[in-house]
Amino acid sequence: MRVLGLRKSFTEFGANSNNIITRYWRRSLSSCNSTSDGFGGQDSILPVLIIGAGPVGLVLSILLTKLGVKCAIMEKSKVFSTHPQAHFINNRTMEVFRKLDGLEEEIQIAQPPVDLWRKFIYCTSLTGPIIGSVDHMQPQDFDRIISPTSVAHFSQYKLNTLLTKKLDKLNFHAHTDIDNSSVIERVILMGHECLSIDDTNSYLRVTASFLDKGQCKQRTLKCGVLVGADGSASTIRKLAGIEMKGEKDLQKLVSVHFISRDLGHYLLKERPGMLFFIFNTEAIGVLVAHDLKEGEFILQIPFYPPQQKLEDFGPETCERLIFKLVGRELADINVIEIKPWVMHAEVAEKFVTYDNKVVLAGDAAHRFPPAGGFGMNTGIQDAHNLAWKLASVVKGISPRTILHTYETERRPIAISNTSLSIQNFRAAMSIPTALGLDPSVANSVHSVINRGIGSVLPSGLQRAILEGVFTMGRAQVSELVLNENNPLGSLRLARARQILEEGKSLQLQFPAEDLGFRYYEGALVPETDSLIDEMEVPSGRRRDYVPSAAPGAKLPHMNVRRLRSDKGSLEMLSTLDLVSEDELEFLLVIAPVDESYVVARSVYKVAEEFKVSVKLCVIWPFDGVKEGGSNGVLEPWKNFIDVVEVRPSSSSTFLSWWDLCGMTDKGVILVRPDQHIAWRVKSSLLDDPNLVMRNVFSSVIGIIRT
Repeated sequence: MRVLGLRKSFTEFGANSNNIITRYWRRSLSSCNSTSDGFGGQDSILPVLIIGAGPVGLVLSILLTKLGVKCAIMEKSKVFSTHPQAHFINNRTMEVFRKLDGLEEEIQIAQPPVDLWRKFIYCTSLTGPIIGSVDHMQPQDFDRIISPTSVAHFSQYKLNTLLTKKLDKLNFHAHTDIDNSSVIERVILMGHECLSIDDTNSYLRVTASFLDKGQCKQRTLKCGVLVGADGSASTIRKLAGIEMKGEKDLQKLVSVHFISRDLGHYLLKERPGMLFFIFNTEAIGVLVAHDLKEGEFILQIPFYPPQQKLEDFGPETCERLIFKLVGRELADINVIEIKPWVMHAEVAEKFVTYDNKVVLAGDAAHRFPPAGGFGMNTGIQDAHNLAWKLASVVKGISPRTILHTYETERRPIAISNTSLSIQNFRAAMSIPTALGLDPSVANSVHSVINRGIGSVLPSGLQRAILEGVFTMGRAQVSELVLNENNPLGSLRLARARQILEEGKSLQLQFPAEDLGFRYYEGALVPETDSLIDEMEVPSGRRRDYVPSAAPGAKLPHMNVRRLRSDKGSLEMLSTLDLVSEDELEFLLVIAPVDESYVVARSVYKVAEEFKVSVKLCVIWPFDGVKEGGSNGVLEPWKNFIDVVEVRPSSSSTFLSWWDLCGMTDKGVILVRPDQHIAWRVKSSLLDDPNLVMRNVFSSVIGIIRT
């Protein structure tokens, strides 16, 4: 295979012009690195300012701080929210958390046992008949063959608590007030709301308001890059003038956060699950069991303003609704918070603007239906993609233009996840529709009342019409209609159960999209020796993840053991663990083959020219380890690790590392700091490795502009 553009770029130098080529590349690197973008070395300019102290902003600040990048966070709220919000952490996000000083393990220990949340349950009340249920966990979800970790059920506010503790250990603390003369770095400025962004040639002036002893004051900070991680109603997105595109107002809901140990203990004993879809003649709702042992729940109720008003959902009204959905009164109930929200499916037109100085991440860049839990997970993976690129700019390795590859890579993923979330949301509607509760009917009537002839009717009559439609709809799930002795009810129940059995209802896990998403262009070298398949359109159904070592894919997981020179092997680790979390470092993966060692030495040499750190990993076959490993072979280079494949004892079939990657043992893989593959050669490298690697690094870190 030949790297794209290699021959065209270097033909003019001739076959015997290595010295000329070296001088050319050194001049190019010197020219790019000498333009510091105006903030790398100025103490008064904060390299990165993050707006929003949700999971995305907190994770990004941890990643940047560990990489040695000075940053700070502004958060408009004075305190962290205790509303549970997102709660499903997918496999890829847990892999990211594995690199954050044991965060993944802490979540696994603190979360409820999986048997308490693996099911979605459909019923007429929590104490009444069960229509059907779906178990979202399969045996392969626990064997850790495709990943070193697994999914988790853990409320967002609990995650925020763990993340702020990680920041505390990095001497990065939250403050509600701070002296204007203080150095603003490693600080979460609570109660600071961004008002304006003023662009200069080399940095941004960001002005925020805050309260100080009851007086409204302003603070202005200078920063090199501003990251808007401030949620779905993002102020930064609005200030930057970036539009959202997609489907608005898919559904309006009221979210009721409440505590009831009585209900939690009942469900623990009788019907443990994560989500409960409840349909009866008096009420309809979706109950999210955040923690059955603690009795912590969120109830989602359909909301139809302006005929319905938020004040209609007071604590006492919500208690009565909960009792109707449970099927009995509860011995204890504490309604903590009631808040409305609107479900959207939109992606920002741009993720990067202001000459690569303003970046959007998380819900500020994309708003999904919660079906499948992609919102928080996609945002955290945004941060993982962005962190190493910001660090490479701040450290003078890359020009600021590399930040545009963040948009190039992440926006297609956001669009794909939006499509998947919409499909999953519509699948969720299939069960009530099968039971005779077609949500589109209520939505159509509501639309006619608001926008059609019904809009001229008195508000009281509008409300009465809407309530009448709801009452007739809920009558479809009465005991009189929905029972096995009623032909219509029996047919509806059978249809609902068929949907559940065929996996056509709301799904929780999507391994192919979770672990198998791939970047097709950006900070990588696309393959040119074969046609690249376009990104597969999501099906809305669970599909297995197939590991791939293609450029843009996540590095496949395999358990390996680290070799030591004296005797045998040491601890077991994942290939993902070989990528450093504390250094801006690329990983080169080879087999112990002479020609691959030659490539490795070229990589070390070229990386030094580009001021890039590279660690070499030599993967030995489980049955062919040479005593001493690679010691002495790579002199004078020292930054390498020898590991040996671990053959799973529980598996009858075993793929070697190179078989897993679809390559020969003469292949080479270059992995980015975010564990995604930047470049590979499947078999022997036929071209001059020095020239190839100069082209590779220039493409990946953005030195050559096309």
